[in-house]
Amino acid sequence: MKAGSNLEKVLAAGHFAVTAECGPPRGADPEVVLKKVELLKGNIDACNVTDNQTSVVRMSSIAGCVLLKQAGVEPLLQMVVRDRNRIALQSDLLGASALGIRNLLCLSGDHQIFGDDPQAKNVHDIDSIQWINLVKTMRDEGKFPSGKELKGSPKMFIGCAVNPFADPYEIRVARLALKATAGADFVQTQCIFNLEKFERYMEDVRKRDLHKKVAILAGVTPLKSAGMAKFMAKNVAGMDIPADVIKRVAAVDKKEQPKVGIQMCIEMIDRLRKIEGVAGVHVMAIEWEKKVKEIVSGAGLLPRPEL
Repeated sequence: MKAGSNLEKVLAAGHFAVTAECGPPRGADPEVVLKKVELLKGNIDACNVTDNQTSVVRMSSIAGCVLLKQAGVEPLLQMVVRDRNRIALQSDLLGASALGIRNLLCLSGDHQIFGDDPQAKNVHDIDSIQWINLVKTMRDEGKFPSGKELKGSPKMFIGCAVNPFADPYEIRVARLALKATAGADFVQTQCIFNLEKFERYMEDVRKRDLHKKVAILAGVTPLKSAGMAKFMAKNVAGMDIPADVIKRVAAVDKKEQPKVGIQMCIEMIDRLRKIEGVAGVHVMAIEWEKKVKEIVSGAGLLPRPEL
C-alpha cells in the first residue's frame, strides 16, 4: 500500500517511528496550532490532530491538519464515529485526501457525557472496526461501500488505537487482530506505565504474528507531577499506573517532579525499543509540546530520517 505518507515510508524503511499529538484550540485562532507546530517540527515523523477529544468542542481536526501541513509537519488525522454517520465519514475522508492528508486514525470517540455538551446525541452509525474497513475498501478497491466506483480513491495510511490495559485483558489481542484484519496499517497504544503488563501483551501479539501485519507504536506520556499521575490512575478509564511509578515522582520536590517525569518517559522509550514488535513510539504530551524535543532527543531518536 502506497499512500504517500511520510510515516508509512519511515516504517517501511525499518526506522523506529516517532509520532506526537497536537490538540486543536477551543476557538478559531490558527496561531494556537502554529505555535505548537514550531515546537514539534523536525522532531517527529507525523503529528496526530485530535478530533474533539474528551467530547469537548474544538477546531476541526481536518482544519488543524491543513495548518500542520502548510507549516511543514506531516499531519495524522483523527476521525471519530461518535459524531458522523457513514455519509459524513466518507465525505470527510474524501475531502481530507483531496487536501493532501495521508494518515488517518479511526476511532470510536469519548462519550459525550464527558464534554460540555452532554445532551448531544452520539451517532455511532458504524463502529471503529467497520470504519477501518470502510476506508480500506475505498482506498484499495476504488469503490464506495455501496459498490459504486470512486472518481479518485482516498490515499490514506490507516491507523487505529488499542488499550492493552483495559479489562477484560483476554480480548485485548483479539481486538487488535480484528482491526488488523479490517485493514489497519498501524496502531497507537494507550500510554504505557506498566511495562510488565505491556511486555505480556506484546508476547501474546507475537504469538499471533500481529506485529508483522500492523506496525505497533507504543504510547508514552511524560508525567508533570505526582498529582497528575494519581488523577490519571484514579479517573482515566483503562489507565494502569503502578504505585512505584507514582512513588518515584512523589519522592522529589514538586519543582523537580517534571524533570523526573521526563526522565522516566525517556527510560520507558529506551525499554520499549528493546521489545520485539514495537515499531515506534507515540508521545502524548498534549499542552506540553515544548518537552517533546527533549524527550525524543534524550531517547536518541534525533535527527529524524528524511525520506
